[in-house]
Amino acid sequence: MRTNTEAELDAFDRICERLAGFDPVLGYEYVDGLLCALAAGPRPLALADCVDELVGEAFGRAFADPDDRAQALRHLQPRLASLLSQLDPEELIDDPDALRLEPLMVDWDEEARERMAGAGKLDAGMVQSFQTGAEWAEGFRAGVAALPELWKRPEGEEAGTLFEQSFAQIAALELEAGSEALQAHIASHYPDRVPTRDDLIAEACMAVQDLRLYWVDFAARPPTRRVEPQPGRNDPCPCGSGRKYKKCHGQT
Repeated sequence: MRTNTEAELDAFDRICERLAGFDPVLGYEYVDGLLCALAAGPRPLALADCVDELVGEAFGRAFADPDDRAQALRHLQPRLASLLSQLDPEELIDDPDALRLEPLMVDWDEEARERMAGAGKLDAGMVQSFQTGAEWAEGFRAGVAALPELWKRPEGEEAGTLFEQSFAQIAALELEAGSEALQAHIASHYPDRVPTRDDLIAEACMAVQDLRLYWVDFAARPPTRRVEPQPGRNDPCPCGSGRKYKKCHGQT
């Protein structure tokens, strides 16, 4: 399984910082969610072909020069490659209960919230709402919405149920702590215990893995091609000429 080097992550972070200068939502956690939505789709799609749909006009504004744009894509590609490796369907099928996805998330514990509040940049009440994984989940769902043709759901009740259940686990990371919506989600999905934040994150990551396998299980299959048997080279040609097949329509 591919993991990113520190140099690759530093380069990825620098790209996200430039993007955030034009759209503050585009921090590295959110952008990682966008790329994860691309990696979890049913078929490969080149990043260069869809980056403007994923990121919006901020990418063109931040990297207007063609060479600068190409370099930015090169720095984003290693992160996408790691996500594709972590979501490799053959590996997921071999061990469907193993957690392979390693998203990039800001660790918002109480100490981190206090540091942010102490910096005076944000209201203390707003800082308390910050939760690990919320921006990543928001980015993932935004990536799905930005690529509707890629994420076109196959028909069928069973497929639709699995699809919605997976997205419910991902969207739960965006629910505010202590909210009625989160409590309802917990009651529905964890009837016997109260999950920790790490539990919710793990379930969201497993849901992304399930979505990657969802395409393997439920995506439309191409129609079977029927190949008619060919006559032997010394058999009469089926065209009715009376000649051997090899001397008529079987000539190469």
